Amino acid sequence: MDKGMLFRKAEKGDLDAICRIYERTHDAEEEGLSTTGWLRDVYPVRETAEASLERGDMHVAELDGRVIAAGIINQIQVDVYYDCDWVYKADDEEVSVLHTLVVDPGARGMGTGPAFVKYWEKLASEQGLGVLRIDTNARNERARKMYADLGYTETDIVPTVFNGIPGVDLVLMEKKL
Repeated sequence: MDKGMLFRKAEKGDLDAICRIYERTHDAEEEGLSTTGWLRDVYPVRETAEASLERGDMHVAELDGRVIAAGIINQIQVDVYYDCDWVYKADDEEVSVLHTLVVDPGARGMGTGPAFVKYWEKLASEQGLGVLRIDTNARNERARKMYADLGYTETDIVPTVFNGIPGVDLVLMEKKL
């Protein structure tokens, strides 16, 4: 699709590659090279990818036959979403959500994140889902800027325990197709 990247639904055989990206992302966080707010051995972990593969909602980006990014695409809204005063009022069946978008640190700077979001938007449009929602840790300035540049509006910031990580200020964002 973009720069020779292939976007597709993940397969069971992608599990180890996805987990290596999680590990490299945790390494980058611990080395101060990235600020996702995620914690090794808490989130995301192998079980995160396994559960997504089991549900059939994990998607990947490939470049030259190598998985370089992964994300979970479904209609499951995080519990704090229900307390948000969204600009676009929508029933659950009208909403698409992108969770845990992760780009291999070695593949950054190639436009992979924005291209993955465009892939998600195309899938949502094809499914007739007109409202897109996503969240990120308030500390993750890189992701916040990327989503803003792609037309996402920050609707709320909610203090929460996120996937076992305490003290997270979760930024809720949305876009209408």
